[in-house]
Parts: sequence; structure tokens; C-alpha cells
Amino acid sequence: MIPALDAADTLPVTLAALAGADIVREVIVADGGSRDATPGVARAGGATVVASPPGRGTQLIAGAAAAAGEWLLFLHADCRLDTGWESAVRGFIAAPGAGPHAGYFAFALDDPAPPARRLERLVAWRCRLFALPYGDQGVLIARALYDSIGGYAAIPLMEDVDLVRRLGRRRLRPIAARAISSARRYRDGGYIRRPVRNLLCLALYFAGIAPARIARLYR
Repeated sequence: MIPALDAADTLPVTLAALAGADIVREVIVADGGSRDATPGVARAGGATVVASPPGRGTQLIAGAAAAAGEWLLFLHADCRLDTGWESAVRGFIAAPGAGPHAGYFAFALDDPAPPARRLERLVAWRCRLFALPYGDQGVLIARALYDSIGGYAAIPLMEDVDLVRRLGRRRLRPIAARAISSARRYRDGGYIRRPVRNLLCLALYFAGIAPARIARLYR
């Protein structure tokens, strides 16, 4: 399930990584009112398009509601799963006691620059220490578990943090494959400034500031 908004330039690569995978029964793109060719690109890539009001949390809810599978994979529109992801997912699902756990991929960036490697290491450290994978690492979760915790919240930002906090450390497991994100937002926003801004938004969220107010700062 992929939430998308004006993602026509990145979505083809995301969909191509899923195409032909036997484990994938359906691909749903929840479009938040794109003004570019996102819906057409999604359909051309074999996805079903679901219209949704804008807002990642709201779009994720709409996509999940349209999905029929027993397992749900949520993935951002500017991320692609790396080679070997399918076997890693099969192994995760087949592991004893997989149902009560959700999985996330290792964070990677499509940039060979040293700052990208440093950021990848920081994200790996954050996941190990705080059990806080973000949405750009993907979320693999059984439908039964997703429903039992109430699914995503209809909030404009921090929907990924909200979900993993409700899951808790004991129900989160890494998947032995990478989700490779577009580094464009870091190249544009700065490899220092953007992570600092993200950290500030996270601190505000943990301080109890409403996600709508944080979203205004984020943008």
C-alpha cells in the first residue's frame, strides 16, 4: 500500500521493484489529490488507485481499507525495495510467531555521498536504541495485528511514529532487506538541517504538541 501525492517522478521505480513478485497479490496506491500524472502512472504500473483526502495518515487508512490480503505492506512512494526483499519478507512471515509482530526494512539512500552513509548509520542506531523505524523504512504487518491496534491514525504527520509506539518494541522486528529512499529531500534540505528539523518535530510530538501544528513547522 503506497500513499502518494504528486509522485509521478518517483512512483515508477517503487512499483517496478514490486512488479512480478509472487508474494504480492495487489498493489494499492492511495492518491491524495495529485495534480500531476500520479494516478495514471500508478495504473500503468499495475496498481489499483484509491482516491483519498490528502494527508499521509488518512491515505494509509484508505489504502488499508481497500486491501484484501492477510498481510499488509506499507511503503512510501519515493522508496524502492532492494534486491532480495521478497525472500526476506517470505522468511519474516514464515518465522514462528510472526503474526503478532510487525517488520521494517533497513533504511538506505540512493546517494553515494558519505553524508548518506552517516545518516543510514544514525537511523540504524535509532532503530536499535529506541525502536523507532520511520515510514520510509516500510511497515509489514498482519491484517489482524493492524486491526487490533487500531491501524494508522488520521493525522497529517507522525503517523508512522504513532503506529510503532502503539506496537511497542516487543512487537517490532527488522526485515533482512533494505528500503532505498530517494535522497533528493536531503540534498535539497541539507544532510544536517533536515535531520535536525525531523528531530525537532519528533521532540515536539513526544512533548504532546498536536501533529497538525507540527506539520505546519515541518512544511
